[in-house]
Amino acid sequence: MTEYVLPAPVVQTEGVRELARDLVVIPNRRLQLVPNIGVIGGTHSVLVVETGMGPRNAETVLRFAMEYAQGRRLYLTTTHFHPEHAFGAQVFAGEATFLINKAQAQDLAAKGPGYLAMFRELGEPVARQLEGVELPTPGVVYDTAHDLDLGGRTVRLRATGRAHSRGDQVVTVPDAEVMFTGDLVEAGQFSIFPWFPPHDTDVSATRWITVMRRLAAARPQLVVPGHGDIGGPQLLADVGDYLQLLRDETWRRRDSAMSQETIVEEVSALMIERHPEWEGQEWIARGVGCLCAEHPA
Repeated sequence: MTEYVLPAPVVQTEGVRELARDLVVIPNRRLQLVPNIGVIGGTHSVLVVETGMGPRNAETVLRFAMEYAQGRRLYLTTTHFHPEHAFGAQVFAGEATFLINKAQAQDLAAKGPGYLAMFRELGEPVARQLEGVELPTPGVVYDTAHDLDLGGRTVRLRATGRAHSRGDQVVTVPDAEVMFTGDLVEAGQFSIFPWFPPHDTDVSATRWITVMRRLAAARPQLVVPGHGDIGGPQLLADVGDYLQLLRDETWRRRDSAMSQETIVEEVSALMIERHPEWEGQEWIARGVGCLCAEHPA
């Protein structure tokens, strides 16, 4: 049996999609471990959202951003600290101001080395992209909310609190009604639960559900997920509905003292039946594990 090897997570700037005036997305083309990357412009500054995995990808993103900016000041932010989203920030040093929320900065410093080691074990193509990674120190750290003036356009950076990670951040462009969610939302994929006890248990399914309700209430017209195709507000509803169903079905079985192994089997079968076209079926079991730990009893 041939062992499956993840393809190289390489950012490509072909097929850039314009969402609004002076606002484009470098799409992930549905490649694993490649995020959707945003470039948002104002009259005097440009904000880049996500770096891609490692220095090589970040260099590609920086070249694109500098050409796009045409002399405007550069800022960089990331939706959370995970490697494909933030482990290229070092490349932007001296070229852009790196700003993130306090909880994300703490995650990057405390968990970054462990995630770097873990991701290097995912295979040679991934390890190659992580060569030379140096975990950065952000230039600006905010608490829970920051409004960034790009010149004629204000971008809202908002920490959500614990959900997919402890330091999740949503980036909203109000005048274009566009929301960048990071891995709080995936399109065509089961929600990614980084539930790795005892090493990392910060993901919270119950908090995640609350966050999704709040994001849906904001009613953005365009939603840029962490991975997968850009969509409308239905993306937020789909993820919220899935997480609630995952909670309800897991807790109902937990109430009956069913073993976690059996819960995983039954709930996985149910979720795959509901969403046979979604990728990432392996994340269902980790979601069940997280919810068993969060069960009120």
